[in-house]
Amino acid sequence: MKLKKFLGVSAVLAMLFAAGCGAATAQKTKVVSEDQLSYQSKGTPPKVEYSNAAPGTAKKFQRSYENAPPMIPHSVDGLLPITIKNNACLGCHMPSVAKSMGATPIPPTHFKDFFFATKKKLIKQKLYEDKQAYEKRLALMAKKEDIAPQRYNCSQCHAPQANAKPLVANTFKPDFRDPNAKHRSKLYKNLMEGVK
Repeated sequence: MKLKKFLGVSAVLAMLFAAGCGAATAQKTKVVSEDQLSYQSKGTPPKVEYSNAAPGTAKKFQRSYENAPPMIPHSVDGLLPITIKNNACLGCHMPSVAKSMGATPIPPTHFKDFFFATKKKLIKQKLYEDKQAYEKRLALMAKKEDIAPQRYNCSQCHAPQANAKPLVANTFKPDFRDPNAKHRSKLYKNLMEGVK
């Protein structure tokens, strides 16, 4: 009798277990359709074209706000990328040649190392580059023959502009204290403005 009960209970448990396992495998797998994936959606922005004007021939852009870095109005084909051994921008924009090239000269702020005090401390603690190499670089910056290291990569602030229709309306209205600031910065004169 005990054996019959045991076999009966075992058979019922085996059927319940089999039914439970079967139900799990029978579930429908959920799949994300290609329309739901962003790279397949119709939301791809329109293709834009950058200026193909040669350097020195393009019309300069008005600045977006006071002391904004000027944007690049000309083609950058063959000028980028900027590497540690080559910065083609310097060939036209160094103050010594800019006027003859019809280019905007690099401003005085780009020849000042704003991390000078920190670097001097690091040199003292021997945690920074060779003191003589740094002093040589400071001398070149003072003569405007070498720009500050943190300003070397021009394209981190200055960018080529495309003739693209905005996807979202821009309601920003710049407020220039000086009308000339729309085309020229005086950052070197008011850099420490508001700082005691």
